[in-house]
Amino acid sequence: MILGCLIVRGNPADTDQYQPLLEQHRQTYGRMPRQVTADGGFASKDNLVFAKGHGVKDAVFARKRGLSVLDMAKSSWVYKKLRNFRAGIEAGISALKRAFGLYRCTRSGWEGFKRYAWSNIVSFNLLVLARIKLASV
Repeated sequence: MILGCLIVRGNPADTDQYQPLLEQHRQTYGRMPRQVTADGGFASKDNLVFAKGHGVKDAVFARKRGLSVLDMAKSSWVYKKLRNFRAGIEAGISALKRAFGLYRCTRSGWEGFKRYAWSNIVSFNLLVLARIKLASV
């Protein structure tokens, strides 16, 4: 399920969005996550220091970009598990693009764009919940 989304104007660098995403998580859930995994575009020493300084135990990036595995995670085993978990997240993003049409917005204007993105996310989450319910029957 998708539990958070940050929609920003323009095309800012991923490295600039990492800290606001963690702050959004803290505001929504009342605390920082214990573990975080992110695409290689988010990797930077500043982002790693920010995450660790705010209580994130393991902050893993798909590409190392000069960061050591043991700086990001407590062990290479944890690093690999989180990196592989991120691959599953990418599958969900792919499904959003392919099955829900998130690859191209059909609404006009900024507000229409945000509504379109959120409606696709809600639809995706409903499908995930339905699949969980059907699997338990």
